[in-house]
Amino acid sequence: MLKRTKNKGFWIGIPPWIFIGAVAVLFPIFAFMTIENIHRYKENSTRLLVEKGSALIRSFEASTRTEMMGTRWSGNQLQRLLTETAQQPDIAYLLVANTEGTILAHNDSDYIGKVHGKKLNLEELSLSTDVGWRMVVGPEGKKLFEVFRMFNPGGMYIPERCRTCPNMLRRWLMSHAHHKNSEAESLVIFVGLDMRPIDEARKADTRHTVVMGLFLLFIGLAGILLLFLAQGYRTAKMSLSRIKAFSDNVVEHMPIGLFAIDSNERIASFNHVAGSVLRLPSDEAVGKDATEILPHELCKLIENPDIRQGVVEKEIECHVCDGKVVPLEVSATRLHDESGTFLGYVMLFKDLTEVRSLRKEIARSQRLASVGSLAAGVAHEIRNPLSSIKGFATYFKEKYSDVPDDQKIADILIQEVDRLNRVVGQLLELARPVSISSKSVHLRTLIEDSVRLIEHQAEEKHIEINTVFPHETENVFVDQDRISQVLLNLYLNAMEAMESGGNLSVEVSEHKEKGNLAIRVSDTGTGISKAELGRIFDPYFTTKSSGTGLGLAIVHNILEAHNGKIKVDSTEEEGTAVTIFLPCNAG
Repeated sequence: MLKRTKNKGFWIGIPPWIFIGAVAVLFPIFAFMTIENIHRYKENSTRLLVEKGSALIRSFEASTRTEMMGTRWSGNQLQRLLTETAQQPDIAYLLVANTEGTILAHNDSDYIGKVHGKKLNLEELSLSTDVGWRMVVGPEGKKLFEVFRMFNPGGMYIPERCRTCPNMLRRWLMSHAHHKNSEAESLVIFVGLDMRPIDEARKADTRHTVVMGLFLLFIGLAGILLLFLAQGYRTAKMSLSRIKAFSDNVVEHMPIGLFAIDSNERIASFNHVAGSVLRLPSDEAVGKDATEILPHELCKLIENPDIRQGVVEKEIECHVCDGKVVPLEVSATRLHDESGTFLGYVMLFKDLTEVRSLRKEIARSQRLASVGSLAAGVAHEIRNPLSSIKGFATYFKEKYSDVPDDQKIADILIQEVDRLNRVVGQLLELARPVSISSKSVHLRTLIEDSVRLIEHQAEEKHIEINTVFPHETENVFVDQDRISQVLLNLYLNAMEAMESGGNLSVEVSEHKEKGNLAIRVSDTGTGISKAELGRIFDPYFTTKSSGTGLGLAIVHNILEAHNGKIKVDSTEEEGTAVTIFLPCNAG
């Protein structure tokens, strides 16, 4: 049984105008075919009846001619022949009448002498060999098919003994006898055929034709509907395929990790971000028990009773396969279908490593801003006394020029005052917003020029400098002096970490983020411990015996002014790599 869908404008998924149109097109076709078949059968039936009646007339004429040629032939024999011929079940009567309609011979002798065929032109029919037919109603109200034409049994000789027949048949025989002085009377023969078998057969055939027409109409409609259903199914399948491809593509390219667990707590699927963060083997993990593949911290979320109430969200420290600890922000929930059947779990998680790094960066920037504000006030207060101290030191140096010890003390005093002035100058530079004057600079030329400034010093410390550039180095839109200051600061820090010599490498490459270039300065020095690595950008934090600890803080400010970034990776006793990222906006 066909069922109406939720969309009232559609029936079995097909617009109603399609169904109405199919009926409007197919019904006239099959109706015409049915009527045409019925009409053709009627014509065939009529033709068969005419041919049957004509054959009976010819047969009777031939029998009459044969009988009349016999030596023992009589009028009673002819009547008996007519009666016997009409005894066939579908023959209602067989009669011969003259042009006035008087019945001369009839299979039922009671009708002899009566009139038949009043509405016909018997004169014309008696002279024509063409067979005519009509529908009449018999004595008992039966529907009869009457076939008629002229009756001509041919030239017949009537024996003498037949000339004394005491009835109308004798006269009829005499009129058809072959003699010299008289002409034969024109006669018409009528055959009445019972229509009941034909009507019953025609009704049965009509019913069969109508049933077949309706059946073919139904088959045609069903075929059209099936075509539209097949097209709808194909369209729906293609639509579902596109939706699935789209959803799979969306899931696969989501910037967060996703994995699904079925009701048996087996891994159903996961995207490439999840596999990358959790170090999951792509082909081996699907279908396996989640507790065997996933980190313990994630499995505990599935067992959390709060997950039955809705979404569970937590930040966890997750131990992945290679032993690395990855901070994750995880959201987990249960999946149910429309009927409420439990399907499994789905988890979304985001790697917080970069987020936490950004948080540290923000905290560092806030600290630098606070220190900068404080340094601006302190530097102003310190510089005035320093100028006075330096003036007195110069005065005593000149006054006691003949005392060597006093000269030495005055020189030390002046040197320390100058050092304090440099520190105050760096404080002021840290406190003031970095002003840059950007222009298009060829990056390779910029780096090569900065490296030349330290070549002599590196040679003295037995440090080998290596530079690596891509085939085509892009231009960058930067302040050349400020970026040179950044690079020089990184070179000097790297050389101070290699007191016994080593390798200093400067490598330029395209960063994975579109539009950025990366400059990586690495050394083979002593490296930085993990505890100290988080503080290297703090003002006045330094691992060197001599130094203010403001160099990297100033580097950080300069890169921020260029919308750049800095990243430091270091391993103790192996070396340090500092990477700066600059937007490659060509001028």
